[in-house]
Amino acid sequence: MFSFCTLFSGSSGNAAVLRTEGGALLIDCGMSGRQVLSALQTARIDPAELRAVLVTHEHSDHVKGVGVISRKLNLPVYATAGTWEGMAGAVGELPAAHRVLVEPGESFFMLDGLEVNPFSIPHDANEPVGYRIYLPGGSSIAVATDLGFFSETVRDAVLGAEVVLLESNHDPEMLKQNPHYPAALKSRILGRKGHLSNDSGASAAVELLNAGARHLLLGHLSSENNTPEMAFQTSKAALENEGARVGSDVTLHVASRFQPSVIYTLS
Repeated sequence: MFSFCTLFSGSSGNAAVLRTEGGALLIDCGMSGRQVLSALQTARIDPAELRAVLVTHEHSDHVKGVGVISRKLNLPVYATAGTWEGMAGAVGELPAAHRVLVEPGESFFMLDGLEVNPFSIPHDANEPVGYRIYLPGGSSIAVATDLGFFSETVRDAVLGAEVVLLESNHDPEMLKQNPHYPAALKSRILGRKGHLSNDSGASAAVELLNAGARHLLLGHLSSENNTPEMAFQTSKAALENEGARVGSDVTLHVASRFQPSVIYTLS
């Protein structure tokens, strides 16, 4: 059995937890150590269960609490060489044994009986990755956020996962009309190394459905350029247009910005 949920999801901070009978993995840690520990308590996860932190990339909303949590709980941190370089200042000093390199692509590594497959993602960071994690028996979850587009590399890496945390960041028209965002920031978000829109996320959701996904969690929503209702309805309409019954053929939820999401439990 395993369970999966997000603790936070959005531009303010991101963290997710995969829990097995042997322990738990924290995927990103983009809020303060105190906030992460509090969220774990809300999700009824003992911090002592954590075995490692997997980092997707060095942006502050993904690494803010990594150093504190690693030092406090004596946890190794897994990240690419580019991410280690980019997050050095934010994470601070860690023992050499806690600085573990991962390589995206065909490689994988074993962690507490789990096969972890890091894959490259199109995002404006040093060497960003998503993760697909296999449990004994073949079930798997995938974390695919911070995507400029649903690339072939990402598609190949995540298709077939039963549970997917999928980005649905913004509504393009809301973003374009936002008076608080400068043109350069809008261009970055809309670009090929930015973030997935609701429509792009919905198209990816359909591909995931057809490849066997049964639980889709929409995450990393913009607070100013999206709403949970818009993200949900866009993907729901696309899934239903494909003939799927949302709620029975596939579940669809939106990850909360500041609270743990629904908890998925699978054999």
